[in-house]
Amino acid sequence: MTGRTHDLAAFTALGAVVIFGPIRTVTLATAIMAVLANLVGGITPDIDQPTAPLWRNLPVGKYFGKIFDNIAGGHRFLTHSVLGLVIFGFLIHFLLIFLDPIMRSVDIGLVWWAFMIGMLSHLVMDTLTKEGVPWLLPIPIKFGFPPVKKFRVKTGKLEEKLIIFPLLIVVNVYMYLENYNKLLVILHRHIV
Repeated sequence: MTGRTHDLAAFTALGAVVIFGPIRTVTLATAIMAVLANLVGGITPDIDQPTAPLWRNLPVGKYFGKIFDNIAGGHRFLTHSVLGLVIFGFLIHFLLIFLDPIMRSVDIGLVWWAFMIGMLSHLVMDTLTKEGVPWLLPIPIKFGFPPVKKFRVKTGKLEEKLIIFPLLIVVNVYMYLENYNKLLVILHRHIV
């Protein structure tokens, strides 16, 4: 899937968790950081590509991208597995603990969960592509849905642009309109 599809899928997954999960009171800073972390998590697995936006936007990023690509085993390998999810989960957890003293009004636990929801949504979306995802790495079998490869989506092609992306928009519109009153309660009573 393309970056914009991953961003929308991450946002959709986070929205579903907020709407259908238990309501918690959070600070505005936590809500903003959670959305940002979710979007970053939604594209993090693709840092295993030397051409990823992260590497392109750093001054010497193409060199770091090539090194990381080799370490991660190439695109859709380590970073696209449950093992990669666990590794990034630990790394982000320790980064948030390190940043906690300067982010006192931010609930780092919720920010961590938002990141993980974004990252998991990336793996789920890439499972719908022809390439599939090696969920059970180190077992190098790539899983895809549907099981028949010819029915899966090719990244960046018409199926993604005309079906997957618009479907995510429809899901968001329906989810937010259908739960409008609950969202108002969340916004008015639970974001301080």
